Amino acid sequence: MNKVRVWIKNARSTSLMQSVMPAILAVVMAFGSEDFSIWASVVAVLGIVAAHLGMNLADDYFDYKVGTSESRKHLVRQGFRARLVKYPYLTDGSASVRDLKLAIVSFLSVAAVLGLSIVLFRTYYVIPIVLITLFLGLFYSAAPLKLSYRGLGELVIGVIFGPLLMSGVYIAAAGHFDISILWVSIPVGLFVVNILFTHSFIDQVADKASGKVTLAVLLNNDKANLAVSTLLNLLPFAMILVAVLTNYLSYAYLATFIILPRACWLLYSLKAFVDKKEIKFERPPMFLGRMENWEGIKQSGVDWFMMRWYCARNITSDFCLIVVVVNILLNI
Repeated sequence: MNKVRVWIKNARSTSLMQSVMPAILAVVMAFGSEDFSIWASVVAVLGIVAAHLGMNLADDYFDYKVGTSESRKHLVRQGFRARLVKYPYLTDGSASVRDLKLAIVSFLSVAAVLGLSIVLFRTYYVIPIVLITLFLGLFYSAAPLKLSYRGLGELVIGVIFGPLLMSGVYIAAAGHFDISILWVSIPVGLFVVNILFTHSFIDQVADKASGKVTLAVLLNNDKANLAVSTLLNLLPFAMILVAVLTNYLSYAYLATFIILPRACWLLYSLKAFVDKKEIKFERPPMFLGRMENWEGIKQSGVDWFMMRWYCARNITSDFCLIVVVVNILLNI
C-alpha cells in the first residue's frame, strides 16, 4: 500500500480535482434519472481517477524521453524562471523508468477493468466516448501525433475532462445521454483548458526550450496569451448567463458567479507576470481557495508558479462544487 501511495503522489494527485469534480458533478446531475445507478456511478468515478493518474505518469514518461529536465536546468542556470522538473522521482533516483512503466500499466489496467465493467453490465453507449478519450489521451504526448507538442494539448485536455468525461460518467450513471450535460460540461472544459493554459503561459520559456509547442508557445505573444486567458476565464460565466436567460438552466446556477473575483485575480496575476511584477504573500488569501503545502512551495522557490496554477485549479473545482450544491438543492 505504501508503494501505491508513493505512485499516487508521483502521478501528481493534486491535479485530480480537475477530473474528480467534473465526474462527481455528472453523477449529481444524473441523480434524478429514472434509471440512476449508484454502483455504476462509483465505478465510473474510480475509473476516471485511475485513468487520470495513469495518463499523468505516461506524460512524464514521454517528456522524460525527450529530455525536458536537462533543458529546464540549462534555462535556470542562464537566469530564466522555469520549474526544474515535474518528475523528480526519476531524476533523484527514487524510481527507475521500469518502475514508471509498471505504474503506468497498473493504473491504466485498473481503469480498463472498471470501464469494461460499465460496458458489460451497464451500457455500451459509453464505448465511443471511451475510445475517443483513449486515443486523445495516448497521443497527448506519444508519437507520432504528440498533440501536446503541436499546440493542441490544452484543447485535447479540455475536451477530455469536460464534454467527454462528463458525458461518459453521466451515461454510466443515468443509463442514457441528456443534452443538458453539455450546458455545464463545456464551461467545465473551458476552465480545465484554463488550468493547462495558465501552466503553459507562465512556463512557456522552458516549454519552448524543450521543443514542446504549447498554445502559449504557438501564439508567442504576451498580448495574445492574455487575450486567450481572458476568454477562458470569462466565457464560462457568459455561457451560464446565456443558459439561464434562455431557460436552459435554473437561475440558481448564477451562484457560480461567486468565483468570478477569483478568475479576475488570476487575470491580474498573469498581467503582473507579463509585466515582471512580483506578487508575494505569506499565506494565500482565502478567496483564492486552498493551496496545499504552501510553506514547502515557498521554500522551493516555485510559489510564483504554483499560486497561479492553484488559482486556476480552484476556479474549476469550486465551479463544479457550486453546481453540485445547486443540483442537490434543486432536487430536494
